[in-house]
Amino acid sequence: MNRAEDFKELVAQYSSVPAAEMTDDMSLREDLGLSSLDFMTFLGEIEDTFDVELDLDRAVQVRTIGEALDMLEELVEA
Repeated sequence: MNRAEDFKELVAQYSSVPAAEMTDDMSLREDLGLSSLDFMTFLGEIEDTFDVELDLDRAVQVRTIGEALDMLEELVEA
């Protein structure tokens, strides 16, 4: 598995959309239905799963899967 697939599998735990059907332009809240509580819990899981520390101010600005993956890549490579 690659990081993007792992990330989508994580998102799928909070969504009714299967990971295989997710695209980078899908909105985490509107298209995938993550509530505010789901999103905050999800952020914690990202930190644990990928061993990164998120900047909460930046993380809450993320709207799409693609934006989230870009942010994750930057954090992993830092």
